[in-house]
Amino acid sequence: MIELKYFEQSDFKQLIEWSGSPEFLMQWSGPSFTYPLDESQLNNYINEANTEDSNIFIYKAVLTSTGKTIGHVSLANLDRKNNSARIGRVLLGDPSVRGQGLGVKMIEEVLRIAFEDLKLHRVSLGVFDFNKSAIACYEKAGFKKDGLLRDIRKIGDQYWSLYEMSILENEWR
Repeated sequence: MIELKYFEQSDFKQLIEWSGSPEFLMQWSGPSFTYPLDESQLNNYINEANTEDSNIFIYKAVLTSTGKTIGHVSLANLDRKNNSARIGRVLLGDPSVRGQGLGVKMIEEVLRIAFEDLKLHRVSLGVFDFNKSAIACYEKAGFKKDGLLRDIRKIGDQYWSLYEMSILENEWR
């Protein structure tokens, strides 16, 4: 249903198209990128990724039935000493496939990589508190809320709060 493949330069154009507005880019990537997203930022993003000793793995989500790229996700901050990592930059970019449970499938696949392939113990993520569909997706995949970081980002005249969430290896199994 969903296959994760390494994100490459040939995928830049699609991700840039999905990046939308400054607010959407912040919601999707946090402070990692600045608007407008461009190839230079993405080259820096993948520069140290997807090698055996990397601390970040960056994927595109491909719908296996069509071969079409529908999303993006990263597994970063890989801490091999403590067997932990952080999911980030989760995006189901193709609007035509939203609401079909594919976001959960994408998260389940990155968790399979984390727990089976990389032998991790803990995976965490952050999600803004108003992103109810993402929170529901993560909870459906087994994540638990660890706490709320109140007013952590100022966007325009508003402050955004962020839930920290995590899942442990035994909860995933």
